[in-house]
Amino acid sequence: MRPPRFLLLLGVAFAGALLARDTQPLPPGVPADYVGHLAPEPKGLLLKQGDRYAICGDSITEQKMYSRLIEAYLAAARPDLAVECRQYGWSGETAGGFAGRMKNDVLRFRPTIASTCYGMNDFRYVPFEKSIGEDFRKNQTKVVQAFKAAGARVVLGSSGTIHSVPPWVKSAKGTWETLNLALLQFRNIDIEVAEAEQVAFADVYWPMLAKGYETRAHYGETFKLEGGDGVHPGWAGHVMMAAAYLKALGLDGDIGTVDIDLSDHSAKGSGGQRLVALDTGGLTLTSDRIPGVFEAGDVAKDGTIAAGLALAEFNQRFNRLTLQVKGAQTAQVKVTWGGQSKVFARAALEAGVNLVAEFPQGPLKPAFDKIWKAVGDKQAYETKQIKSLFRSPEAKQDMEAVVQASELEHAKFVAALKAAYAPVETSLNVEEVR
Repeated sequence: MRPPRFLLLLGVAFAGALLARDTQPLPPGVPADYVGHLAPEPKGLLLKQGDRYAICGDSITEQKMYSRLIEAYLAAARPDLAVECRQYGWSGETAGGFAGRMKNDVLRFRPTIASTCYGMNDFRYVPFEKSIGEDFRKNQTKVVQAFKAAGARVVLGSSGTIHSVPPWVKSAKGTWETLNLALLQFRNIDIEVAEAEQVAFADVYWPMLAKGYETRAHYGETFKLEGGDGVHPGWAGHVMMAAAYLKALGLDGDIGTVDIDLSDHSAKGSGGQRLVALDTGGLTLTSDRIPGVFEAGDVAKDGTIAAGLALAEFNQRFNRLTLQVKGAQTAQVKVTWGGQSKVFARAALEAGVNLVAEFPQGPLKPAFDKIWKAVGDKQAYETKQIKSLFRSPEAKQDMEAVVQASELEHAKFVAALKAAYAPVETSLNVEEVR
């Protein structure tokens, strides 16, 4: 017996409702044909103390820029987590290619958490083709399942955006717009895989899309978050990438708080900041958590970290060292930190100001610079280890001997990074301006 027609229609409507998805709100200036799945939000801190974090991806990862930002940030701002990172970027790689080498190159080091960034090569630089997309889905699923089988949590990252048809890919076709729309479909596939496999998702694509349109409208077409070649981002794009992964990892960005009450001359620190009052009326601030403090740069240029910090609102989101001052009797209050001074309105200090944003080249920079260099040296060796030593004639003869010898060398870089970190003492003085 056939069911009544209205029941069939009801069933079709119900199935359609199940398949319906919320979409990302379109940012200003972005064309309506950019229809993206709504990205899932992080569910708290994903990192655990003592994690071994594998940062995996193609040539954009091998640039060792967003990976360096992530590792330096974790080493400085969250030393309490004691996360050990390795980057495994490989130029020209696809998710399928990575699946073929991950056992030898990555899983042997027993990562407990891993992030990936594939799609840029997987879509083959052509307008979206369903068969290519399904190959990508299969390979991404294979990678995620291999990590899960090895006991690792996963952050499945999308690719970023594109802003040119790469001339070095002879089979590339279409316009940068059609290629960008194809990458959007690959991002949507990533979200579907992440949901199906119940792993975290890092949305690299959508923030870069939104800020790409915004910056080109403001600075002109020469500003490219995707870098000079339209594919490989400069520092501004890599800061945005790092922000996407830090968000997915569940970092809340709280580096600590300094509370001062001028009415009773009391002060306290929390969340990785410690205070000691001095007889002279000043304070010694000991920072166990050190924010990322980067070199100054032109915000109007696509190749600077400063531009990326502004576009990603990095300091507000991930780099908050908050100073709150209460009990002032004057309308203005002078804050001197490590020899640098700035005058604030009393109301601003009562609400709390971010010392990192207000003193962008502040006294913690030398300490962060040491960590930044040590991470750069270590990640450079990791590329050499995987791409050269593990593919050497000696490795073909005895892989395990090469692994053992190279790990002894790698341990020196790990030790240098650990030695680069130390709590930092700075002077802090707050006085009313009369």
